Amino acid sequence: MSTNVLVIGGGQNAEHEVSLASAAAVGSALRSGGFAVTAVTIARDGTWIQEGIALGAGAAGSLAAAVALIDRADVVFPAVHGALGEDGALAALCALAHTPVVGSGSGAGAIGMDKWVTKLVADAVGVRTAPGIAISVDEIDDLEFDEDVVVKPVSAGSSYGVTLVRDAAQLRSALRTAAEYDRRILVERVMRGREIDVAVMRDADGTVWAPPPLEIHAEGLFDTAAKYDGSARFTVPAELSDADRRALTEAALTMFDALGCSGVARMDFFLTEDGPVLNEVNTMPGMTAASQVPRMFQAAGVAYPELVARLVHSAMVPALAPVVR
Repeated sequence: MSTNVLVIGGGQNAEHEVSLASAAAVGSALRSGGFAVTAVTIARDGTWIQEGIALGAGAAGSLAAAVALIDRADVVFPAVHGALGEDGALAALCALAHTPVVGSGSGAGAIGMDKWVTKLVADAVGVRTAPGIAISVDEIDDLEFDEDVVVKPVSAGSSYGVTLVRDAAQLRSALRTAAEYDRRILVERVMRGREIDVAVMRDADGTVWAPPPLEIHAEGLFDTAAKYDGSARFTVPAELSDADRRALTEAALTMFDALGCSGVARMDFFLTEDGPVLNEVNTMPGMTAASQVPRMFQAAGVAYPELVARLVHSAMVPALAPVVR
């Protein structure tokens, strides 16, 4: 009997379209691997939709109907990036229904989505991050500018609302742009270095490991446009010294463990002259075959269909003590 996987896409945030692409790719790969896939989409207004038909009336009514789908599934694969998805909301819903879920639990999802709290965790375990401050939208007019900074929402993905500020005249506009996505705003010192991503996965046997890192080549800030217009180039495996590769991998594994992640996560770093600096953590990263995480696992000999299958199998076993590889 085939494993029934409920794949959820869409979501109620700016990453809706990206999540639809991830969900479609995941569903197709799982079907090719013999899984029985049920696909459902969360519309921007919170309505759950299956095969073009809303499940119930309104967000609450369709959510109540969707719980029945979650209950019937052997595993849920929530390919929903951003708020009310990646932030642990869907993982919590599945936990309440006692249905296994691919990826991190609600706690790790919530912390990983919050860039400020992630910085605090990183500092506690000795992983460097860019110096910065978190402010509320009420403090926008009080902030002063004395160096180049990156302004970003505390909880948002795909670089939505992120601005590189080199001129004091741009600061207020950048802060207001970030405020469109979150009431809390992170202002960080610009880091000079190579942009390196490291993926980490927890397999069904409890092994936690990282494939070869990937380097991002983009003109200027790797913003939303660069991520999706095809202008960015990737090198995988990244050309790194043994020492840099070890340092990046160790930092990524440390964060995965410290946050309590499961499934797969992507850790984004700047590789500076003084070593790795963590930029952010993605507990439900882009999951099309062309996304960074699948590219890294492909470099390790794990093809895309195998990757998503392993994530499903990992979700179906009880949590084991991690074995770092």
